[in-house]
Amino acid sequence: MAAGVAFALAAGIMWGLVFVGPLLVPEYPAALQTFGRYLAFGIIALPLAWLDRDELRGLRRADWLEALRLGAVGNVLYYVCLSSAIQRAGGPLPTMIIGTLPVVISISANVLNHQRDGRLPWVRLLPCLVAILVGIACVNQVELQALSAEAAPDYGRYASGALLAAGAMLCWTWYPLRNARWLREHPGRKPRAWATAQGLATLPLALTGYAAFWVWSAATGDVFPMPLGPRPWVFVGLMLAIGLFASWLGTHCWNEASQRLPTALVGQLIVFETLSALAYAYLLRSSWPPALTLLGVGLLLGGVLAAMRIQPVHATAHDEGLA
Repeated sequence: MAAGVAFALAAGIMWGLVFVGPLLVPEYPAALQTFGRYLAFGIIALPLAWLDRDELRGLRRADWLEALRLGAVGNVLYYVCLSSAIQRAGGPLPTMIIGTLPVVISISANVLNHQRDGRLPWVRLLPCLVAILVGIACVNQVELQALSAEAAPDYGRYASGALLAAGAMLCWTWYPLRNARWLREHPGRKPRAWATAQGLATLPLALTGYAAFWVWSAATGDVFPMPLGPRPWVFVGLMLAIGLFASWLGTHCWNEASQRLPTALVGQLIVFETLSALAYAYLLRSSWPPALTLLGVGLLLGGVLAAMRIQPVHATAHDEGLA
């Protein structure tokens, strides 16, 4: 349990970096940032694949197809939606919408995976989920007040950012459940090798997407300087950093946590990503979070810590027969 929570915490700290990337290079289109990030992830995975070559040789065609599906939805589509949302609505709103993932994933896992992982009793889980939701609402209220105080708030752009963030949330509701299922069905596989396999599977998608964006930019007369934009060294360095820490190492840590913890619990630990992203956002703003934000953070942490104390209850044969 302790090791699983530590791995989930490490993954959350590194995944929080993806929320500040679009804010550091706002002039780069979201699609280019996405393909650049996963191109870096795939390139980083190539030498790492040599270390796990024996493990990777043992993967079947169905396993590689699963890695491709996970990469397409949980990597490419997720980050296109997220980075677009951040550019349109700023960092805090998408962070808060993604912050609902502990609630959404816990409910989904409790419904879909209870026969394998055991069911977390709803009567004990509900107060924890309510605390998490109220905490998210507190932080989001602060951001809505800041938007309304602007001279000419663009609510349409803000709303489109919210919709894109909701799309990212759906992608990342599907990804950890599907990824955890594969890991639990293959307990002998190394989580590190599975993270590398996802990087290798995502590489052709990223290459194709990057090339297609380049061709599209040339065909439409876009003035954006391809292939690396107006700040090439900053862009390349940022993509390599996110590709290494957020994509490969973060995925590896999450895989380790997924093999050690029930899916309903590990889903709630995604709250560490939300907290890290908020911390990075306020560091960029060079400001201290207001009292309502700190209250929300406290509720988020309280809900997760309380949920960690709940033990899954496995149904007996008699219970299954009654069901």
